[in-house]
Amino acid sequence: MAQLSPLLAVRWSPHAFDPVADLTDAEVASLLEAARWAPSADNTQPWRFLVGRRDDEAYKRILTNLSAENQRWAGRAAALLLGAHTTVDPTGEPLTHAAYDLGQAVAHLTVQATALRLHVRQMAGFDTAGLRADLDLPPTVRPQVVVAVGRLGDPYSLPEDLRVREVGLRQRRPVADLLLGRTGEQLS
Repeated sequence: MAQLSPLLAVRWSPHAFDPVADLTDAEVASLLEAARWAPSADNTQPWRFLVGRRDDEAYKRILTNLSAENQRWAGRAAALLLGAHTTVDPTGEPLTHAAYDLGQAVAHLTVQATALRLHVRQMAGFDTAGLRADLDLPPTVRPQVVVAVGRLGDPYSLPEDLRVREVGLRQRRPVADLLLGRTGEQLS
């Protein structure tokens, strides 16, 4: 395997979070600062985050709009962050790269979490309309991802199907599967 930064090599997305560990204000600020410094098209920085901490109203509203599959484990995370992006710039022009830019911001947040010995699991399984209504989001803000953040918990506290996935070996597709065309050749 090619050399990889330890922050990337040890990063993984658990289901098991410690249900009593909280995030400090400094940790949350550090995660958001990392996201803030992500690159974006024309420096538009279209990402927006709503941070819900365990037992606050934002957390409860995010959690109730997750899919049933995600609700089984996500309620143990110390924080649930809604990642959204604006769909237009201040002049009303569409931001065609906003979702990509949000992805960059979440990736930066994820690497920073790993540096802080926190874990992150990103989710797409949620009710977009429900989140929009329950959080009173403006029409120009599109929910894209929910991110669970916290400290690692006991995998044996999970339902059996999740526990098997949690303790199994991590697997990734080989690099060759990710390449378009054959290595070293130009696409025609």
